[in-house]
Amino acid sequence: MIDALLGDSGIRKAAAAARPDDDPAATIAQVAWSVLAEPGDGVAGALISQLGAIEALRFGLSGERFELAEKAIQDGRRRWLPRAQPRAIGDALHGAAEVGAQLLLPGDAEWPAAIDDLGDHAPAVLWVRGDPTHLVVPSRVSIVGARAATAYGDTVAAELAGDLAATGSIVVSGGAYGIDGSAHRAALGAGGGTIAFLAGGVDRAYPAGHQHLFDRIRESGALVSELPCGAAPTKFRFLSRNRLIAALGAATVVVEAGWRSGSLNTAGHASSLGRPLGAVPGPITSAASAGCHRLMREYDAQCVTNAAEVRELMGTEAAEVPEPQQRTETDQTRLLDAMSTRTSRRPAELARIAGLSEERVRSLLGTLSLEGRVVHDSGRWLAPRT
Repeated sequence: MIDALLGDSGIRKAAAAARPDDDPAATIAQVAWSVLAEPGDGVAGALISQLGAIEALRFGLSGERFELAEKAIQDGRRRWLPRAQPRAIGDALHGAAEVGAQLLLPGDAEWPAAIDDLGDHAPAVLWVRGDPTHLVVPSRVSIVGARAATAYGDTVAAELAGDLAATGSIVVSGGAYGIDGSAHRAALGAGGGTIAFLAGGVDRAYPAGHQHLFDRIRESGALVSELPCGAAPTKFRFLSRNRLIAALGAATVVVEAGWRSGSLNTAGHASSLGRPLGAVPGPITSAASAGCHRLMREYDAQCVTNAAEVRELMGTEAAEVPEPQQRTETDQTRLLDAMSTRTSRRPAELARIAGLSEERVRSLLGTLSLEGRVVHDSGRWLAPRT
């Protein structure tokens, strides 16, 4: 089975097209795990961590014994084997190619190191439609809340997200109705970036009513999922998706939530990861804010009422003290001089030409991109033609 999968010429061709610089077998194995295992499968994650994706796949689908955690391995095999169909792995690669989704693997320049804090529960891959560099912009904040938001909640979410996005922070949320949608729209309206983690494939608009919003996010931000194209959203996958929202944000802010709101699940993940947690207070008579008050009381969430307090929660107040303006302008000039209007270049190449560190180049690119002074093209950058 494994040899047939790794040796399938059609799948190898699709893998090579998705990752031309990588070993197709390694790409296929990583993609296979995104098909076989449900999000957050710690047994699969532990195997990949210990053995690597290819050997983990061979072992995970074999009858070989594993002295440690043998019961967990056997239970895992019962979950994975029914999905071990070459066609499903091929469909994942072909489906991504059809919609222009990019495959990110751990170790890629655009892979967010913050996600790795999930340990064995981290995703094997990420599928991205849009600009994957948004995932590694240093300042990221997760804003979540109720789907059945009140006018108060929508207004506060929009004010927070718009202010934060306008000053360079990437707004992370889940693309749902209510608070999520308000946060995404405000970030886009402010000319900033936003990331939506989806509970299904990035080719599926869910909820369907957010198709236009997802189109806008794809153009100015990123749609991200650990599930392959074609995967349907389920209740479990929504809850699992929340751990990615919590992990990616430097802080998580719950704007409005009922006593048992699903956004409290995101808050719980943030707390367990040691991420700063904030909650927006509401009227004590409002059931829509009961979950926020519960977070402040039981989870030691910080009370936040404006974007400045969110930045303080993120620990970015010191980082946001501007560098000397002259140095910033000089570095921007050096970077722009290194860019071409015809040939796109990767950040590492731009850093070498400009004589700047790659970290500095990535930081400047984020600012210049928001100002429309540079253009992103599949992991590369170029200057716009005038």
